[in-house]
Amino acid sequence: MEIDFIICPEQIEDKLASKHNVTSSEARQLLLNDPRIRFAEKGRTQGDDVYVAFGQTFGGRYLSVFFIYKPSTKTAVIISARDMTDKERKAYGRK
Repeated sequence: MEIDFIICPEQIEDKLASKHNVTSSEARQLLLNDPRIRFAEKGRTQGDDVYVAFGQTFGGRYLSVFFIYKPSTKTAVIISARDMTDKERKAYGRK
């Protein structure tokens, strides 16, 4: 999957900071740092599906970032991000 643009709406930035203690900068770093991406669910609009990326920020923090991928513009729209669970981190380390 090729991502040329990353968008994080302002209300999502606020939610990430207050609820998950993740900055939009960290979420963007993860998407730029060769993450493992998997399909999460069908999107509400045809072709705009939800994916989850697992990886590390440039500082080494392990995160899961959920985003909508718009293939026509190769754009990722961040919808949520959080620290990886222990189970996700264990699986991430095996690959």
